[in-house]
Amino acid sequence: RNAVQPDIPGASSRRTQATNTTFQAKYRKVYALLQNDAELRGKIRKVAAAYGIDPMHIVGAIVGEHTYNVDAYDHLQTYYVKAMSYLSSKLTFAYEGEDVGDFVQRPEFKKCAGMDDSYDLWECREQVWNHAFRGKTVGGTSFPNDRFGATFFQPYYAGQTFGLGQLNPLTALQMSDLVHKVSGLPKLDVEDPNAVYKTIMDPDLT
Repeated sequence: RNAVQPDIPGASSRRTQATNTTFQAKYRKVYALLQNDAELRGKIRKVAAAYGIDPMHIVGAIVGEHTYNVDAYDHLQTYYVKAMSYLSSKLTFAYEGEDVGDFVQRPEFKKCAGMDDSYDLWECREQVWNHAFRGKTVGGTSFPNDRFGATFFQPYYAGQTFGLGQLNPLTALQMSDLVHKVSGLPKLDVEDPNAVYKTIMDPDLT
């Protein structure tokens, strides 16, 4: 906690100005979505109980993301429509034509191979990226000085998060095993980017 309200990050202010809106308007919009959709509130309570957390933590995260990051859609149904649209798109997780599934087979990632849990596996791969590839030239390929997720997991443009929970694909892949265990949802596969994005966008899955 902070004794005083922290400053709003500059990127958040610029994003809000660029979309010709205000933080107050974005807050009212996501507040209205939660207030008017009893089904959504029911989903939040159900998921919170499954994971043993207070539903207000989920509400707070949704409100914060849609106030300071992106704008919420007016209706939950819009998220379902967007989720289905990702199934018909041709998405890849790659950098300069190299698929991330092939990339993580490089010898630098050998220490991660024995990890079974999806969180540990992708956390390890992210650390290898930071130490061995980020901002370096390896095997004739120059890699950007940027996050692993922004480099390989953003088919549209870097830094993008999606859906009601504003997840990025790398975070979804990290949490796949826990969600499978607790919620019984299918595990995500890095070789199927379309399914990853549908899961992120679908309010029943994200």
